[in-house]
Amino acid sequence: MPDKADVAIVGGGPGGLACARHLARAGAKVLVLERKPGFGRKVCAGGITCNGLVPLVPPDLIERAFPVQHIFSPRQRAQVVEKQPVIATINRERLGIWMAQQAADAGAMLHTGVHALALTESGLLVRDNAGAVRSLHCSHVVGADGARSVIRRALGLPSRLSIGLNAMLPVLREQMEWHLLPRLFASGYGWIFPHAKTTSVGAFTDGNLISGKRLQRNLHIWAAAQGIELGNASIQAGWVNYEYRGLCFGRRWLVGDAAGLSSALTGEGIYPAVLSGEAVATMILSNTMPPELKPLIKRHQRHRQLAQLAGRGRVVPALLAELFLLLLRLRAVDFHHLEMVTSSTG
Repeated sequence: MPDKADVAIVGGGPGGLACARHLARAGAKVLVLERKPGFGRKVCAGGITCNGLVPLVPPDLIERAFPVQHIFSPRQRAQVVEKQPVIATINRERLGIWMAQQAADAGAMLHTGVHALALTESGLLVRDNAGAVRSLHCSHVVGADGARSVIRRALGLPSRLSIGLNAMLPVLREQMEWHLLPRLFASGYGWIFPHAKTTSVGAFTDGNLISGKRLQRNLHIWAAAQGIELGNASIQAGWVNYEYRGLCFGRRWLVGDAAGLSSALTGEGIYPAVLSGEAVATMILSNTMPPELKPLIKRHQRHRQLAQLAGRGRVVPALLAELFLLLLRLRAVDFHHLEMVTSSTG
């Protein structure tokens, strides 16, 4: 691993790899530092929108695609039916490996097992995969290291976290389902997302409203009611940050979850990570903000406002869940408003 680079990117997720590919293609010397031993693995339901990320990845990475969405509340059931798929599922590890190869082919240098320790005046202090502490000299540092970002903390920025629990079960289900049950999930939801040979079953909510332990208990209760026995299934927890405070902090940058750009409503984070990663690369190279970034930030703010409203007490989220399904059934609201992509960005 070299001691100098134009840009050091901490984190090898979708945001970091998208940023690295864009910068390397322009001729920048880019280091991607991933603390895990490989790329792509993350606690994630694997749902991606067909207006957002699906057109940006090879078709062979898509596992299942669904033109029908089934949404449930305690008193109603609604269906969103379209001619073209609304949401597809993807394997996060395969996506990560593909994006890492894209970045490497563009000329980025990728290193695993490297932990960022601190920001320095000249760049970064890291511990490499041999355990040695080293100083990296770089003009720019990009924090793409997730909801609990080391770079974000070093910048003194607060976070607001949601929690997602996910179990990948060796069963096949045909329907993609969303269950809005405020009694169990507060402002969040339970999901059933079928993949090629497995099904993702999980729950998502604001971490300030329900503890992880209670959410896991509620997930078991809900899954059993759906005829899904979790039993001793491996349930993994992942955090999502939706406290957006900006992307640029001098020569330090944040993208994706590290920037707090995931949806507070749904937890969608892959597409915002890719878009913000490419946007930061553009700003580093040309000092101009891409026009597609503003609609994304506006949609993010709207999701946060709705999530905050849905998290007030016990009565408000229940009423909002029933109202939302009623409006869906009357076709008075567009399901696509739950996506982070907008007509202006995709």
